[in-house]
Formats: sequence, C-alpha cells, structure tokens
Amino acid sequence: MYENLFKNPLYRVFVYGTLKRGEPNHSLISDTANGYSKFLGLGKTTVPYPLIIATRYNIPFLLKKPGFGHHVIGEVYDVDTKMLKKLDELEEHPAFYERSETDVLIAPEAKVKANENFEEVGTMLKVWVYFLPKFKASLLDSPMYSSYRNEGSHGLKYCEKYVRDSSYNHRLEIQ
Repeated sequence: MYENLFKNPLYRVFVYGTLKRGEPNHSLISDTANGYSKFLGLGKTTVPYPLIIATRYNIPFLLKKPGFGHHVIGEVYDVDTKMLKKLDELEEHPAFYERSETDVLIAPEAKVKANENFEEVGTMLKVWVYFLPKFKASLLDSPMYSSYRNEGSHGLKYCEKYVRDSSYNHRLEIQ
C-alpha cells in the first residue's frame, strides 16, 4: 500500500462549486473509477476572492482577483494523480481555468456546523484551487458569494455540460 503512495502522490484540492457534496458534479470526485479522493473537511480561503455565478449556464466561477469579494467556503479533498487529471479535464485546465496554489483554513465539518469560528478551529493548508484567470472586468459587478449551492436562494440553477448547446460558446460571456 505504501509503495503505491510513492508512485501516486496525493494533492490537496479545494472545491467551491459544483464538485462539492450534494452538487451536480460531485459524482466525478466521488467515483473511484476516476481515481482516489478523500474528503478532509471544510475549507475557507484566507484571502477574499470573487465567487460569482455567470453565463447562461449559471456556472460558479472563482475569479483570480485576490483581496476582492469574500472569504470563500468550500471543501478540501486529497486526490491522486488520476483524479487530479479528471478534475483538470472538467475545469479545462490550463486553457480555461487555471489550477494554482493558495492557502485555506481547514476545519472538521462538525466544528464548523457547531458555529465555531474557522479561525479558532482551523489549520492552515496549501491547496490547489481552480481560478478563472482571464475575465471581463464587468464580472466584478456581479453578486458575489461566500459559499455556493446549486439550490441556493440566488435561483440560478447550474446547467450540466451534457444538456448545453454545443454550438454556443459560453466563454465569450466571461472572457
């Protein structure tokens, strides 16, 4: 077993949108056919970022604009190389989203749900996050969220890739 770990290192990944538990793309990260993943706890960015929902497909985007927006709450996972490649495919890294490292506070879910302060119970970790590095400045005028839920009060339900119009380029709306 240990021999496998050396051949296949683990990567810490912070997910903030449709990959979280209960969200439309969670099956990708939870399917063992895609590789190994293990939920570690809830995470919160140490720096504010703009988390928006955009395009006619209501896609959550974390814009690479540190210091603007909110401290974003998501989930932290350990994933192996195979799973990381699947995540890169979904996020179209590096052509669309850019996976880069940032710091988050991670805390056990039970403590966060007990309304304990992230800063008091959290541990600092470096994690990989998928950011949108190039975007229209007008997106910074969009409503910004500290946490994403497809069924949230925003009323903007995510449109899964298999349902989308293949002739429509949603990138033109944001880049």
